[in-house]
Amino acid sequence: MQEVLRAHLEQIIPLTDEEFTFIASHFILKKYKKHQFLIQEGMLVKYVYFVVSGLLKLVHTDDTGKQQIISFAMEDWWESDYQAFYTQTEATFSLDCVEDSVVLGLSLESYQTLCERLPKMEHFFLQKANRGYMALQRRLLSLMTIQAKERYEQLLQQYPTLVQRVPKTLLASYLGVSRETLSRLSFGV
Repeated sequence: MQEVLRAHLEQIIPLTDEEFTFIASHFILKKYKKHQFLIQEGMLVKYVYFVVSGLLKLVHTDDTGKQQIISFAMEDWWESDYQAFYTQTEATFSLDCVEDSVVLGLSLESYQTLCERLPKMEHFFLQKANRGYMALQRRLLSLMTIQAKERYEQLLQQYPTLVQRVPKTLLASYLGVSRETLSRLSFGV
């Protein structure tokens, strides 16, 4: 598990063995089964999660009970209800497992300690946040400006393995289309 985390961090920042030992000591290993929740709406969010293996989905449930998938997170990705995590308030999203998953959790206190004691970790988190923000902007723009077929083709191109791992009902929710529409789109590609 630690080798995966180290390789991920070193894509952005170089680390000595001593630095990595210090960093690794701040993460907690957690294992979850398919359909198990890491975060549920209304609860306090204790961790931001790095996905070692498996697949997660971040979901918002509206007043009618309809679920809207905000994002997926697979290996080498980070996920949480970030607003609730950073403000230490109740979650507005749920995070649960699409597959059995192994994650490394980082508490807010540990996050702050890492940033204070190792400025290069602050740089790492800034880079990850910037990339996440850019991806979110691309996703919002695609939802507002392009047709469902193009969004589906974009998803296939950007994340081909994700499409094979996620049930079509979840993909449809993520793309903002019905299951039937997704079936028509997938036969047309």
